[in-house]
Amino acid sequence: MTVRLPLKSYFLSFAALSSGATFLMPQQAYAAATVAKPADTKHSSAQSSKPAASHKKTQKQTESNREVITVTGSHIANSHIKSPTPISSLNQQEILNQAPSNNIADLINQMPQFAGSQTPQNSAYSLSDGTAGINALNLRNLGAVRSLVLMDGRRITPSAITGIVDINTIPQQLIKRVDVVTGGASAQYGSDAVAGVTNFVLDKTYTGLKVTADSGISDYGDGENEHAAIAGGFGFAHGKGHVLLSGDIAHQDGIFQVSRSWNVNGDRIVNNPDYVAGNGQPYYLRVSDAGTNNVMPGGIINASTGGVTNSLRGIYFGPGGSINHYNYGSLSTSSVSVGGDQNLANNNKDIGLEPQSDRKNLFGRLSYDVAPWMTLYAEGAYNDSEYVYNSGPQYLSSISLKGTNPYLVDALGADALQDVSSVTVGTTALDMPYRRTDNRRNVQRYTFGGEGNFEMFNKRASWSAYAQYGVTHTHEQIYNVMNTAKIANATDAVRNSAGQIVCRSSLTDPGNGCSPIDWLGTGVMSSSAIDYVLGSPWRNQRFQEIVSGVNLSMIPFATWAGDVNVAVGGEYRDERSSGYVPTEYQSGWSVGNYLPTFGHYNVKEAYLETAVPLAKGLSFNGAVRGTDYSTSGYVTTWKIGGTWQPIRDVLFRATQSHDIRAPNINELYNAGTSQTTTVLDPVTGKTDTVLATTTGNTKLRPETANTTVVGAVITPRYVSGLAISVDWFHTKIKNAIEQFYPQSIIDECYSGYTTFCSAIRADPTGTRDLLISASPFNFAKLETSGIDIDASYSFPLSRFLRDADGTFTIHGQATNYLKYISDSGMGYTVDTSGDIASGPPRWIYRFSATYRTSKYSLTAIARGISAGNYSNSYIQCSGTCPAYNANYPTINNDHVTGIFYFDMNATYNLPVEKIGKMQLFLTVTNLANTSPILLPEGGLEADETYSSLLGRSYRGGIRMEF
Repeated sequence: MTVRLPLKSYFLSFAALSSGATFLMPQQAYAAATVAKPADTKHSSAQSSKPAASHKKTQKQTESNREVITVTGSHIANSHIKSPTPISSLNQQEILNQAPSNNIADLINQMPQFAGSQTPQNSAYSLSDGTAGINALNLRNLGAVRSLVLMDGRRITPSAITGIVDINTIPQQLIKRVDVVTGGASAQYGSDAVAGVTNFVLDKTYTGLKVTADSGISDYGDGENEHAAIAGGFGFAHGKGHVLLSGDIAHQDGIFQVSRSWNVNGDRIVNNPDYVAGNGQPYYLRVSDAGTNNVMPGGIINASTGGVTNSLRGIYFGPGGSINHYNYGSLSTSSVSVGGDQNLANNNKDIGLEPQSDRKNLFGRLSYDVAPWMTLYAEGAYNDSEYVYNSGPQYLSSISLKGTNPYLVDALGADALQDVSSVTVGTTALDMPYRRTDNRRNVQRYTFGGEGNFEMFNKRASWSAYAQYGVTHTHEQIYNVMNTAKIANATDAVRNSAGQIVCRSSLTDPGNGCSPIDWLGTGVMSSSAIDYVLGSPWRNQRFQEIVSGVNLSMIPFATWAGDVNVAVGGEYRDERSSGYVPTEYQSGWSVGNYLPTFGHYNVKEAYLETAVPLAKGLSFNGAVRGTDYSTSGYVTTWKIGGTWQPIRDVLFRATQSHDIRAPNINELYNAGTSQTTTVLDPVTGKTDTVLATTTGNTKLRPETANTTVVGAVITPRYVSGLAISVDWFHTKIKNAIEQFYPQSIIDECYSGYTTFCSAIRADPTGTRDLLISASPFNFAKLETSGIDIDASYSFPLSRFLRDADGTFTIHGQATNYLKYISDSGMGYTVDTSGDIASGPPRWIYRFSATYRTSKYSLTAIARGISAGNYSNSYIQCSGTCPAYNANYPTINNDHVTGIFYFDMNATYNLPVEKIGKMQLFLTVTNLANTSPILLPEGGLEADETYSSLLGRSYRGGIRMEF
């Protein structure tokens, strides 16, 4: 009977075959199960012939021999099968040497296959959906909900009801490698794997103790962070049992005010005042040195009625209520000024650049060989995190004050207000505390399972089965939020019979607690008024997931060309959500208005996968999966592929897959989430403040995707260590589950699609300009295609310099997005590839060069994205512009610069071998202190997804292993 196969020989033979390409090498030619590099193979082989130097080493080897092989992208437990699907890997050494922070997601997101991922940096305004602070991976810019995340081939408990996984919940210090499958994988793994899979493979047989401590800071003296981690493993019962424990804790200081010089550039988009239909002028102008003119820290009068209309416009109030007159500059709209006093507004300064965060993780695993063919294990994980953001100052652009308002009369005098019936004031209310969001998340996961190797049909077979329960508790709270009814009461101030300023409502209800509010100036609001109008709405949400699965991989027979591998299995998944919000926090607030989401569904799945050799160097791989959703019924997914290796140096590969993604609980049952944003009115050019509310849609159907990948890998035998791969990919999603966002809804309404106009209405409270409602629906089409390029060369320096020590590795990765089309079925489409605001950049690239010896390593990294457009919906032109089209408006300048970053990493091994291993490390990111990509937007003026907002940053620490 075959019980366990030696993995070391397997790893080495596979490494030799594939040139061992990991993240630093294009190993996508084959299944990702290697941990050795070409330059290390000879050294590793030599080591394997030596006797064990200690009991610890013997125990480590014994335990790794009993581990069941994990092959990402397939349920077939045979690493010798060449995968037709591109797989990129990042091994433990690259993680240690190249990670820019203490969060592995920051390193993974540098891989060009990932575009548009959610990070703590760009999720500050996720006020109401519970996802602020989550690190969620996004393959191909198709959305994090279409990128499946696994750990050891199993699903991980989602961190929000949207179904996305926070990478922070993975025990990072135990990661052996990270495998990234680019291409549809629903037939292998089920729903959500439309864009691909990221699998985190743990070192489940680690023996020893390792400790890490590190700290970092930006070049500006802010953004301080600290991190500590510990992991240990030991065997017992003569190697039959094994225990793994790990934990880490991390803290990041928040940056709650933007002091970077790049944030005062003042790029904005305004209506062209010289535009007349047919005169060839662009409809919009992109301008610099611009700023907001309709809200000020102490308030500004935007309009007045009665007497001479708008006679008071432009009066703004300073410290103590001082009177000033705003200079509207050389060009002005109802919300933006170019030049003049454009820099007075604080809505782009008093906002957050980096959240304050705290996270704690614990992980434990116990395994035991109860029989030669069976290992039982139990795992538990506990993750706790908190992210606190400054979501910016209060923002009120249309507060209406009666001409008799006592604060207004005291400020301007009765003569100035003669015949004035009302004024409209815009303010960011500097006297009020900034809006602060606090997202707390607790994720727990408990798994029990078994796995093993045994003999079947006189060949090695593998089995695994598991059951998993996970629960996520979130507490989402927004502090210092305005209550709209109380704002209205406090704003409507009058004088009582004693001459005191009071709320009008208090005249008839003296005990209502209302305190009048003075909007005119800074340092003038009373603390009682602030306490009266502000509150802190919150929501508790609970998400539960039960998953169980069984898998069997075997070789039932062989053909003349070789063994036929077959894998079969099934999975059951149940997901449900519940929550609680106090009644007083469910409506009536400027933001938040939380509602609890209730809903559930279950999924039953079964699959079959096979790998069949057809001839020497030619093989076929196929998979089919049947899935039954309780919400949307039965669907079938499939995948076919093959590899052809005519000579040892070249391998061709191709796959075609049919994938599905069913709507998640958030898309189906969302009771209502709200988000405050701004839109540009295409007619007036005014920037309006909008409260957008999204609700679920139970009529959603599963989306279907067809993905084609064709590529080749070259590993020339005459240049040892050189590997090149090129892959073309194309994904087309039908019935894609998407939604229109506020700017698109406004544009479609003005384009003549009246159904969109019904979703727009004025805010009756005056807190914002507009209220917009939206729900997800099945789009007509989402389509993307591009080319992945990967090239690397690794060699010992002794190959060129006889006495030189160490290994040198150079590696380049790039993805060229040829197109990215979102077709809503409304009669027009836009290719957003190269559209920095909403699509993937045309090019994403990363190059590295590493020199490594037994004592130290140095790595230089160059990464970035290509230049593009702010929006591909615009047509850039100057004096010969086409006629106005609301779907494709004209603009004088749509160009956005690319970005190029240079990073350095260094490690040094201290000479303390007698007591263990100690390594010092230092990382400098954005070495040239390059400014981020600047965008023509209000608020933060920079791209938050591909850019480094902090500037040059340093991180250093120590690693110890015993």
